[in-house]
Amino acid sequence: MNKIIDFLESNLLSCSWKQYLNQECMGCGMQRAIILLLKGEFIQSFKMYPALFTLIIMFVYLILHLKFDFKIGHLILKYLFFINVIIILANYILKLT
Repeated sequence: MNKIIDFLESNLLSCSWKQYLNQECMGCGMQRAIILLLKGEFIQSFKMYPALFTLIIMFVYLILHLKFDFKIGHLILKYLFFINVIIILANYILKLT
């Protein structure tokens, strides 16, 4: 696991939005939050990018829904999507202030 974390830390993608506009984008912090999550630092990961946990839940549920075709799976996915959008937008607005 340490090799994976070291690889991810040494190969972080740069944010062109931040590079050219000098302002963080809505996804800034996600890579670092994933690394913190892999290290087991859950609170720091949440502080870095709060939507990461709900995004993981949404993608896991999406995979399960594609495999088992839940009856109201599409509605649950839609609500998870909206929750994620709200969290991402709120986090972005809080970063700007």
